[in-house]
Amino acid sequence: MSATSTSSTTTAIRRERGRLGHRLSGLAVALGCVLFLGGFAWAALSYRPYTVPTDSMQPTVQPGAKVLAQKISGSDVHRGDVVVFKDKLWGDLPEVKRVIGVGGDTVVCCDKQGRLQVDGRPVAEPYLKNTREPASGPFSTTVPKGKLFLLGDNRAVSQDSRIHLDDAEKGAVPASDVRGRVAATVWPLGHAGGLPSAPGFAPLPGGGQSGTGPLAWLVVMVVAGAVLILGGAVYEPLARRVARR
Repeated sequence: MSATSTSSTTTAIRRERGRLGHRLSGLAVALGCVLFLGGFAWAALSYRPYTVPTDSMQPTVQPGAKVLAQKISGSDVHRGDVVVFKDKLWGDLPEVKRVIGVGGDTVVCCDKQGRLQVDGRPVAEPYLKNTREPASGPFSTTVPKGKLFLLGDNRAVSQDSRIHLDDAEKGAVPASDVRGRVAATVWPLGHAGGLPSAPGFAPLPGGGQSGTGPLAWLVVMVVAGAVLILGGAVYEPLARRVARR
């Protein structure tokens, strides 16, 4: 085989490889766009950002922090969930608290170890700012059907269901007032991430905290999409540079 023939064959192979690389890079960019934009669209439909106005949820959520709350109905709320709600008797702004009891639960403070009891079962709450002070004083209340009993994790300062115990609803808030279930802190970056779990409610009848929702999958979609877009975009310039050597 002559040198000219060999050179022509090599050139043809390079061109075919170049066409294949072009197709693959275009496919990577297209798939990346679908994942990236799809992840953001799904997140916009499923989640809403809120700003936590007070220090009542420390250390779980810091005052002024931006959180993402999954849009859910009140019927999907479980004990242990951290929720955003707005109730006209509590004020004009959305508030963030933890669900301690749901309709029919009897919430009592406290047992000999200082733990809250729900339906006669002590609840471990490792996420509290001060685990030795689960509540500010003794109380016992039964949550009306369709209502939620809500407390802040910083019990020493939280203005929550305890201060409304003498109201007609015994401190409870209608489940329909819930705007969303907090899934993660997104700002400041130093505190970004998911919330700590609340396993202490799991032994109760009906179980405890809700699942994490689709947020983790949305993050994977957005990150994977960005990687594919960048990878597809830089492939051809890199391939040309290598081919010149």
